[in-house]
Parts: sequence; C-alpha cells; structure tokens
Amino acid sequence: MNAYTDVSFFPRNAKPLNSYRKYWAARFGTAPFLPMSRDEMQQLGWDSCDIIIVTGDAYVDHPSFGMAVIGRMLENQGFRVGIIAQPDWQSADPFKVLGKPNLFFGVTAGNMDSMINRYTADRKIRSDDAYTAGDIGGKRPDRAALVYSQRCKEAYSDVPIILGGIEGSLRRIAHYDYWSDKVRRSIVVDSKCDLLLYGNAERAIVEIAHRLANKEPVQNITDVRGTAFVRRQTPEGWFEIDSSNIDEPGRVEAHVNPYLMVSEVAKQQGQSCAREDEAQAVADAANQQQVAGRLLDQKPQPIKFVDNPNLPGLQGKGKLKVPPREKSVIRLPSYEQVKSDPVLYAHANRVLHLETNPGNARCLVQAHGEGTTARDVWVNPPPIPLTTAEMDLVFDLPYARIPHPTYADASGGHDGETKIPAWEMIRFSVNIMRGCFGGCTFCSITEHEGRIIQSRSEDSVIREIEDIRDKVPGFTGVISDLGGPTANMYRIGCKSPEIESACRKPSCVYPGICQNLNTDHSSLIHMYRRARELKGVKKILIGSGLRYDLAVQSPEYVKELVTHHVGGYLKIAPEHTEGGPLSMMMKPGIGSYDKFKQMFDKYSAEAGKKQFLVPYFIAAHPGTSDNDMMNLALWLKRNGFRADQVQTFYPSPMATATAMYHSGKNPLARVTRQSHSVDIVRGEKRRRLHKAFLRYHDANNWPLLREALKAMGRADLIGNGKQHLIPTFQPVTDGNYTSARRKNSTVVPRGRVLTQHTGLPPRKKK
Repeated sequence: MNAYTDVSFFPRNAKPLNSYRKYWAARFGTAPFLPMSRDEMQQLGWDSCDIIIVTGDAYVDHPSFGMAVIGRMLENQGFRVGIIAQPDWQSADPFKVLGKPNLFFGVTAGNMDSMINRYTADRKIRSDDAYTAGDIGGKRPDRAALVYSQRCKEAYSDVPIILGGIEGSLRRIAHYDYWSDKVRRSIVVDSKCDLLLYGNAERAIVEIAHRLANKEPVQNITDVRGTAFVRRQTPEGWFEIDSSNIDEPGRVEAHVNPYLMVSEVAKQQGQSCAREDEAQAVADAANQQQVAGRLLDQKPQPIKFVDNPNLPGLQGKGKLKVPPREKSVIRLPSYEQVKSDPVLYAHANRVLHLETNPGNARCLVQAHGEGTTARDVWVNPPPIPLTTAEMDLVFDLPYARIPHPTYADASGGHDGETKIPAWEMIRFSVNIMRGCFGGCTFCSITEHEGRIIQSRSEDSVIREIEDIRDKVPGFTGVISDLGGPTANMYRIGCKSPEIESACRKPSCVYPGICQNLNTDHSSLIHMYRRARELKGVKKILIGSGLRYDLAVQSPEYVKELVTHHVGGYLKIAPEHTEGGPLSMMMKPGIGSYDKFKQMFDKYSAEAGKKQFLVPYFIAAHPGTSDNDMMNLALWLKRNGFRADQVQTFYPSPMATATAMYHSGKNPLARVTRQSHSVDIVRGEKRRRLHKAFLRYHDANNWPLLREALKAMGRADLIGNGKQHLIPTFQPVTDGNYTSARRKNSTVVPRGRVLTQHTGLPPRKKK
C-alpha cells in the first residue's frame, strides 16, 4: 500500500476520525448552516453551543474555509457548534452573542495570517480584505488570534481556549516578527490559550473535544500530537536533548540525527537511496564550509536525565544508548537567547524544520522567562496525516458550499449572491490533496500542512464536482481548478514508506528529484479525464500552481494538461533565473522551466491552441544581489515578458527564508558563527530597486534603474536599442505612464490570483 493511504509506518497509529462514539447532541441532526445567532440556535432546538468557533473570516460554509471544516467535523462527532465571525473586538460583548460554550472556544485568525492579510510587503495597510463580505478592510484586528483569545477569556474566564489556524501554526515558538522587526514570544504564551493546534487539526480537535466532553481537565491533555502548550517543567520520564547536540559529529545517536540525508538514513536501514550528483556536490561543498569544534562555539552538553539516570536500557558498560524517541524532547535555545542572538535564532529555526516529519519528529521545548517566571512552551510532534478514507470523510461533510445567508444583504451582492472575493475565487474549484514536499523556503506550507501528501479518493473528488454542478448557484459548466497547494502532487510520495518515515530532507525535489520519489501522474491523468466526461461539465481548468520540474517527468501528463485543461494561460512560479537566489529558495534552476516550456509549446501547437505560460517571480528574496535582479530583468526582456503582477519577498513568521532575513545566516546548512552570510535585501530603496528590475518596462522605474545601472558599472544597458534594458529618454507623463506593449510580447493577465494554502495574500495588480 502506498504511503499516501497508509499511516502504519508512523510511530503509532492514530485513532480513525470515524471511530469515536458520537456525543449525545448528535440527536439534533445536521444544521443547514452552523448558527451565528441565538435565533438560529432556537430554530435548531438548541439551548446552548457545545463549542463556539471565533474566526477572522466571513463564514463561508465551504471546505476551503477552515472554520467550516473544523465546525462540520465537530458536528459530525455530535457536537453543537456555533460560529462568531469577524466580531467587533473593542469589547467582550460580541463574544457573548451565542452564550457560554459548554466545552471550549475555538479561536482562529482565519485562512490567512492577520498581519499578512492587513499589511503589504512594504508594511502599508491594505484597504481591502478578500475574506470579508464586500472586500472591505479593517474587519479584523492586528494579531487577531491574540485579540480574540483575550476577549474570549474576558467573556467567560473559565472556558478553555483552543487556538488554531495558520496564524497560530506560524507562531508556535519564538519567531521573528517582520512588522515590529523583533523576535516575539510564542503565541501560546502571549494568547494565554490552553492549547494551540498547529497544522491541519481535524485529528487533534476531535480527540480534544471528546476528552473535554468526558470531563477531562484541559490541563491534563498534554499528549495530543499537533498541539503546543505551556508547562512549568519537564515531567518525569522524559529525556532532554540540547538542540546544539544534534550537530555533534560522531554521536552514538547517529541514526536519529536530523541532519542525515535520506541516503544515509536508508543505508542504516539496509536500503539504497543513491544521491544525485548535484546533491552530492552540494553536500560536499557544505562540509568544506563547516568549521571544526562545537556548534555555535559552545561546549557539548550531555543528554539530561530528568528522573532516574539508571533506567533500564539507557546505561551499560559505560556507553550511552539512544533514549526512546517517544520520551525524548529537544530543548531549543530560550526565547531570551534567540531574541538577542540571531545566530541562535537561525539554529533554532533549522532544528524546528528538521523535526517536522510525523514519522520521526520529537517533541520540542523552549523556555520563556527566567527565574520564578520561567515557563516552557512544549510542542508535540506533528499530527499523523489523514488517510484517504479520512480525507474523504472531511470533504464529504454536508457543506452548504455558499456563504452564510447573513451576508446576502450587506455584501454588495445581487440576485441572492454574496460578494466575498475569496469565495468567488474558489466557488467552482475542488481541493484534491494537502501538503507539499517542495520545501520552498519562503512558503508556509511546510510549517502548516507538512510535506506528506494526503490525497482524496477519485470518487470523492467526482462527487464534489457533481455537487458543484447541481447545487452551487451560477455554475456555467466550468470547474476553475482541481488542485491544492500544488496542482500536480496528487498521490505522489516516497516509494518506500519506511524511508519516508525516517527521512529528514527538507525537500524531495531539491536540488534534484529524489530517486525514491514516485513521480507517477497516472492517477491525476485518470481523474482529469473522468471529470471532464461528467454530464454538465464543459471544462476542467487547472488554477493551482504547477510544479513543472515534476510535470516534465510525465510527458503524458503535460500533454493532457496542455490539450484539455489550460484556459489560454497557465501560471507557474520559477521565482527567479539566477542560481544564488534559487538556492536560497530551494527552487529548481531555470533549465527546468525551459524544458517545460518546450513541451508546453509543442503540445499547444499540436492541439491547435495559442496558449501562454505566466511565470511569477519574487523580488528582494534573501540571497538575491542587485546583479541577480538585473540578469532576471534581461531574461524577461529577451523572452518578451512584461510582468504586471510582481511580488516582493514577505517575511512570514517561522519560514526558513525569514530566518535568513533576520539572522543573515543560511539555516539550510549547518549553522555556526563562522557560517557565511546571506545577502539580505533591506531598506526601502533597495527593495524598490529589486521590484523595479521586475518591472523594467515601466517608465516610472527608469530613473531609479538608470542610477543603479550606472553605479553597478552597467551603463551599457542604457540606450534606445533592442539590446538595451531601458532607454536614455524619459517620456513626459502625468506620473501614471504605462509603456506600450511590444509586438509578440506575453503580458501577464490582470486580476487577482488567490493564494489559499501558503498564508500569503492574493497577488494583485501593482
């Protein structure tokens, strides 16, 4: 059985979602919408809610919205669930509108991090919000998870608070905060929540709800995977491992060293996993850069035996044996240390990312405070991935698939429709899987959804398409997307479940595709063909970002995609053309893009269609020099691209690239004080310059580019010929000049592209 349907190789099997005895309130049946008012509760026959979910998004009862998924999942378990969406946070009164919940408040900032939702990459406040009715900004506070938690506690001080969502996932330990330009404490400490659920939380929330319903105190619930909480000290029976010991060469615990490449793990298990030449070269180069001595110039610290150091199996003949993984906890540098020491921050970030595989991750602990005020933030290993049957259960729940009726009059809709832009973007799309093993350093998927691909069954996807066809208003026969975080990772995973459970590589496709990765696209091809044959379905489009280095491994898939599922434009994300920034992003070289483009053009011609690739690029990413951006601009001009949509690097909390931005070090390699520094693009002027290179065709950018090119010694690129990047003249304009489009150029279509899975805002016209 493949890894994406079997979790038996994980350290302990999880209890299936459908195996719990339903709570007594299941007798009330299924609600058409989860209630948002007392009147709705009365219509359902409820006197109270068992659980109330507070969210920063407008309530859309659709499986792409977190509050709907968690709410319907809890309803499926028999609980009465209410929704408080985008409450006025100026007082606690709006948090009392549904009364006191019997079990707990579930708090989330929404599908997006509230700070990314409210501010641009230049820290300017946005006037709109795609997750709000009418696209109106200002309906949620800064750091919404903190504010909502505080108000819930003011409303009912004795009700447990369970915090979840991407905002919590990205802040579960001490993290760099771009907006205040400092390291902030774990959100568990600042929110004073009882439990934080990180990642996709169906498995954790169901277990916690049933345990609370059985009168178990929330303080006793400390063993659920995918949770974080505060405790005063490490309990007896646990073995603390200082995080700096993990880099100690030659230690006895070699087979659980998170810095082993997958080939080394496989070798220890008696299996083969040959590294590609490029990967070996990268590893060798990294080894040459390492300096002798202890990591971070500290003295080695032994494993700390919290209780009896003579426990059976851990001592013998003077040689320390490996402590049991299920009782091992890695102590990260404290909040006070990482706050004042960027190198320690990079080290802690590296260790966290290498402890994300559910098959081998250990608990993490990080101290906050000193002396009598000291508290530990304890982070349990990630949740066990959902099986295909469990994924089907989640997506087959009775979603209304439309916004709550309360928005119909106030949202600017017409003909009964509700204008919530985020819903408009996905109302005719289908999510077929979760997770991403790409490991892009600027993306939040690894921190939130993880690297293990969790796929739905084909039958479940087909049922959802039929539901859209039959139930969603305004359907014209076009499915806008069959995808997920990545369009073409459906049912793709490691060929060996044993190796997958032991692997600690941050990416399965960088610097090259792992030999153990199954790249078979046949299941996806079959789904595409079956979906487009459904009665009433005219077109199946693919709107999610495509991993083109995977796609080229299956020419049949590329042909199927290009021939039947591209609506004129296909978006892909090379992100850059130069090796330096690409290595910091963990993205493939531009040669992979060129190979895919050749296939794309070939199959488009064979189908008799004129279609275009729409590449996205990032400006000002860590590791990007001014010369790199200049070379990217030259590539864009040579290839006839004039990007209307560009993205400046946005340091989201806990991302690897954010650790680079803050520390100037590269956590992808072993971090020492002697580690080489990463070129960080700071300051408004330099960030504007990098963005200007991406929009070299905009006359408003020409003065800045002329100045920069002269300073770089590249004045030869200023002139009026085709070989020049920008002209010598400056047109007389009113400040809103847009250069004329050249013949045969490819122009990125205007409009919004909603990024649902990374926690980043929609890309917009600049």
